Amino acid sequence: MRLGALLPRAVLVAMAWILATAAFTLAADRKIIGPSTTKPTAPAAAPHLRVPAVTGQAFVFAKGLLEDAGFAWRVSGPVHGYAGNQVVSQAPAAGTQVVDTGAPTVVIRLATGKYAQSGAPEDGSSYPGTAIKLVGSPAASLPHAPLVKKKAKPAAPKPAAPKPVKKTVVASTTKRPPAFHAHGARQEPLNEISLPARADRLAAWIATNPKRTGANVHRWLYQHAWIVDGANFGWWHGSQALEKLIAVDKRVERMWGMGRRSEVVARVALKRVRRLSR
Repeated sequence: MRLGALLPRAVLVAMAWILATAAFTLAADRKIIGPSTTKPTAPAAAPHLRVPAVTGQAFVFAKGLLEDAGFAWRVSGPVHGYAGNQVVSQAPAAGTQVVDTGAPTVVIRLATGKYAQSGAPEDGSSYPGTAIKLVGSPAASLPHAPLVKKKAKPAAPKPAAPKPVKKTVVASTTKRPPAFHAHGARQEPLNEISLPARADRLAAWIATNPKRTGANVHRWLYQHAWIVDGANFGWWHGSQALEKLIAVDKRVERMWGMGRRSEVVARVALKRVRRLSR
């Protein structure tokens, strides 16, 4: 009888102890965890790119300049992207600063060149382009949109700049007499390596057995087009460079399973160059 009377009191004491322990634990959790006071870091600003000048360039050189500068490109207008055609306009204009959105797309218009347009044209880069966003513009801008300039803050006086160092020309400045004179052809740039030297470098790179990737295929095609077009322009020792290029194309055929069409183009150019060089 006494045990039955004391049992309800023991149950009440146990329940009170459990509730007190739970309340203390909850208060401690709130005190320890609490709201976070860490401020989110601001995202880093995207890098900028400067649009290169390609107006007046042959199409084969213009697309290489744009891609080397980190841009995609697209041909607009009735004249399509053949190697010998000439760029007559570009948008955005040369020197425009744009945000690096991945591969900002530059739109170019072409005029028909002096050489035959054979094969399939290239009217766009081999990789997808991204929108043009001008520096200082809050949203993506059209190619012809004006550049938004910020007011420059007065800068502190800078120390006197050192005298500019004369740029060393990598390529040889030796005179390179043309193999023949083609009407309207671009003169060989002496600040670039000669066509035979370019073919030798291409052959040395192919000899390393690079994998067939989009970037490697583009590199080979770009150098191939430079040599073929330069030889057709009558540049120094073009026939010698084409002979080396044909050997490179044969190795590419064995290594990548492609290049037969490029070899045919090089052989046709070699036949023409030999005929005009006599």
